[in-house]
Amino acid sequence: MINLFQPQVGAEELDAVAQVFDSNWLGHGPRTKAFESGFADHIGVGADHVIFLNSGTAGLFLALETLDLREGDEVVLPSLSFLAAANAILACGARPVFCDVDARTLNPTLEDVESVLTSRTKAVVVLHYGGYPGDIARIAERCRQTGITLVEDAACSVASTVDGQAVGTFGDLAMWSFDAMKVLVTGDGGMLYVRDPEQAARARRLAYHGLSQPSGFGYAKVSARWWELDVPEIGRRVVGNDLTAAIGTVQLRRLPAFVARRKEIVDLYNHALAGVDGLLLPPDLPYGHTSTHYFYWVQTAPGVRDEVASDLIEAGIYTTFRYAALHKVPAYRSEGRELPQSDQASDRTLCLPLHPGLEDADVRTVAAAVRKAVESHRP
Repeated sequence: MINLFQPQVGAEELDAVAQVFDSNWLGHGPRTKAFESGFADHIGVGADHVIFLNSGTAGLFLALETLDLREGDEVVLPSLSFLAAANAILACGARPVFCDVDARTLNPTLEDVESVLTSRTKAVVVLHYGGYPGDIARIAERCRQTGITLVEDAACSVASTVDGQAVGTFGDLAMWSFDAMKVLVTGDGGMLYVRDPEQAARARRLAYHGLSQPSGFGYAKVSARWWELDVPEIGRRVVGNDLTAAIGTVQLRRLPAFVARRKEIVDLYNHALAGVDGLLLPPDLPYGHTSTHYFYWVQTAPGVRDEVASDLIEAGIYTTFRYAALHKVPAYRSEGRELPQSDQASDRTLCLPLHPGLEDADVRTVAAAVRKAVESHRP
């Protein structure tokens, strides 16, 4: 099977894990701090503003919790988002309000977001689809003007930029995912960025039981009775650990090579699939934008996509569509909402295999199978 995603790990990561074993400290400690510092440098912020967590989902939940949302508050997000974002909103007692997206980029425009803003809107959560930054600069400016908190779901965009600025640093909060299917992997893990220093310190406390000062081995003695607790507000334990952070530090060093190879694969697909009648390729990036190239998506005529996906799986090529339209999920209480561009994208889009483990021959195999399937099912 040619996989859709595949982590790139090897001897360097194994050596980093061995060093953690030798240290006799696998938990939250010095390697966690080193990974946070390295990632902060990567996105161009101070280390105190980033927190390594046990998952990107934990980052979304923690980001929304810091906003102190109440019943009746609304949080806007694109329908084509990962379900964790909607779950985090509902868990805080707020209401998810889904906006449409551009049918080709699958990212929301400023106009899509503005169309659903109300006096009850407290925050906007924006996903950068497939690593494309999208309209984030204009959306961020509008949120600043109106006092609406902007949360960036940068799970797909660990190396994306707009005019040199890292995606994830346009808003007030952001999270990245490092699970086994992402570009930078730690097995499970995520990073949270919080712009405001006081809120960043609060988020760090909430991520570690709400403790104002963790105690125990690896932490400085803060009093004669370092085991005593100071818990200004209730939190839970969602921090990362030195084992996964050690892997992350190696992966961060390798990240430029990962992204460069992904770009080569994108170029191979673009060349091999150019001119196929009835097949749309990903749109070009705007000037000044760089992508992590997490997804490579193609679009077909309605009714053709599922047939193409079926042919590909029979040929040993795994594909999928991400992400399912959340406005159609009954649990999110959005029945009857009309989002035509999201619906169109949901019916036409297919994500093809994209990871550095693909050989050029694999890419040509996938492209040939796509071409054959589209041509055989074209209306």
